[in-house]
Amino acid sequence: MNGGSGAGRVEVVSFGCRLNLVESEAMRRAAAASGRSGLVIVNTCAVTAEATRQARQAIRKIKRERPTAEIVVTGCAAQIDADQFAAMAEVSRVIGNLEKADPNIWAPSTVGQSGAAHVDSAQKDAAKVQVSDIMSSAARPQSMSEGVEDHTRAFLAIQTGCDHRCSFCVIPFGRGRSRSTPASEIIGAARRLVDNGFREIVLTGVDLTSYGRDLDAAPRLGGLVKAILRAAPELERLRLSSIDCIEADADLIDAFASEPRLMPHLHLSLQAGDDLILKRMKRRHNRGDAVRFCAELRRLRPNMVFGADFIAGFPTETETMFRNTLALVEDCGLTHLHVFPFSARPGTPAAKMPPVAGAAVKERAQNLREAGAAAVRSHHQAQIGKVLRVLTERGGIGRAEDFSRVRLTGQPPSRMLDVEISGADGTALDGAIYPPDFAARRQIVVNC
Repeated sequence: MNGGSGAGRVEVVSFGCRLNLVESEAMRRAAAASGRSGLVIVNTCAVTAEATRQARQAIRKIKRERPTAEIVVTGCAAQIDADQFAAMAEVSRVIGNLEKADPNIWAPSTVGQSGAAHVDSAQKDAAKVQVSDIMSSAARPQSMSEGVEDHTRAFLAIQTGCDHRCSFCVIPFGRGRSRSTPASEIIGAARRLVDNGFREIVLTGVDLTSYGRDLDAAPRLGGLVKAILRAAPELERLRLSSIDCIEADADLIDAFASEPRLMPHLHLSLQAGDDLILKRMKRRHNRGDAVRFCAELRRLRPNMVFGADFIAGFPTETETMFRNTLALVEDCGLTHLHVFPFSARPGTPAAKMPPVAGAAVKERAQNLREAGAAAVRSHHQAQIGKVLRVLTERGGIGRAEDFSRVRLTGQPPSRMLDVEISGADGTALDGAIYPPDFAARRQIVVNC
């Protein structure tokens, strides 16, 4: 969960992915512009059953702490199962993923706040719900963008939806078909963000590497990356969120090799490292594809750093199959892992497959997390003594090009600094501006 991103009259509690972060800020601004007061928007995630449970828990807590708050629920979990949220007494309205992008939806409303005594609870719950059939929508996503993370970087949503049907995943039913924002709108938005002082832009979406397939004569993701960098020569950093390695186009690979402003960090949707499990997941790559992809990009860009998503304990996974996944951390040279214990989602093919015992799922997830932590420690140790380019954030923290956290003291946010790394503790790097007397020596030269 990401904390409330609003202040004053409108607050947003956002769960899940970076795309949700972008949309959360857009909703907060639209609601604030409409003059809303006492509104809390809960932007849900459906990637796991736990994410949905946490959203329901947060809703109850918000109402306990702020009894007069109007709570509106949206996001993927709300889109997929609107009725369960509408049935909660704490919830005033349930808004679908299509509807939440409409600024007019956030105008003051009495929906869900009143009703005649003769209206039964089922009718009241239905009146709360404004959720359309997202699977039949061909609407292009709006180019919603906003600076988050202390306003040091901007997230630019370029795509939503997914045309794939991985056997464990319900997200296509929350986001609909893959739909791309036209390149001209994205480039214009990127240009405006640079003009507003953002030094780093992160491109995000549900299935980022599918960008452009639904648009006539549109570039694929690699072509879009190159077009953004050409149109915004002042942009210091362009970064990608999670991608599917098998769908990376030739232009994208060339961009990593030839564009130093495209950051050498990729998070990969791998999910497993055993070919039979990948087949049962209905993934589009096999183990060898992942290993070759990482090796090729690292050959072209030696400082590339990779993270990955993994599901531990997928149904039918044996200990040998899991060991193949565990070995992929080293075989691909992965550093930052996001590990999810398998969570059966009703209605998915995986939910009907023979499950792995809960204790084994928990143990395998822990083993993967430990492998990830060891990989981070090793990577951090290798940075000691190097000079890294760091973009500062609030709270004495900055981000290196590979997205490593770097501790710095006394630096305001949104500064780009050369930092000499002096130590690491497995969670962040320690450093100081390099060289320490640079400002003083520059002043001497000027005075001379």
